[in-house]
Amino acid sequence: MKRKSTLSILRRICRGSRVGCKILPIAGDTPATTAAFSLIELFVVIAVIIILAGLILSTIGYAQKKVARSRAETEIAAMSAALESYKADNGVYPRGQSTSVPPSGSPLYTVATTGTDDLNARVNFDSTLKIYQDACRYLYEQLSGDVNLDLVADTGSKTYFAFKEPMLAVIKDSNGNNIGLGHIKDPFGNSYGYSTAYQHDIDQGTNPPTHGYNPTFDLWSTAGDTTGNQLQWIKNW
Repeated sequence: MKRKSTLSILRRICRGSRVGCKILPIAGDTPATTAAFSLIELFVVIAVIIILAGLILSTIGYAQKKVARSRAETEIAAMSAALESYKADNGVYPRGQSTSVPPSGSPLYTVATTGTDDLNARVNFDSTLKIYQDACRYLYEQLSGDVNLDLVADTGSKTYFAFKEPMLAVIKDSNGNNIGLGHIKDPFGNSYGYSTAYQHDIDQGTNPPTHGYNPTFDLWSTAGDTTGNQLQWIKNW
């Protein structure tokens, strides 16, 4: 049998090696089919990455909403307890309209034009509107004792609830310092709803009432909804 030369053996090895040797194509392969296969692989990898990114983002979004709802439930329960303490001292729940002038700054808030009797959870669904802000501003004044809206309880006023900064839509000066308050906000960035419309109907002789839900007070967060889907709201009724 004729022995194979060393050079012949090296040539065969180099056919399957990419290091230091010239790669010889496999029979039947063409540059076009090789390139096409590489593009398919690339598209598959990109598609997988997009799907995984979507799943991660949706999971994060769901977790954030769950945390926000939990915080809103806690804050509504805490404010409700403060309202009961207020009633124990004053005989009534906070009810009225703010007359305070918010400090000039950013964002700009104006004097309230409506009060807690005017906000009606049955028909007012958009918590970004001024009617929500006006009602919650009055609630803030009564529970915090800060009628001047300067973020400090007024001398001689009792504080029933200590609002933390994340709950406050604050007004800032040109240097970025907090100088006042616009309204109370929920974890979704909009105003809480506070209404005594039911009580107003009773006083006016409308029975059964057609406004509001509770004979005490309505307190709620729309949880970012503006369509009136109350199944998504966090509320005390």
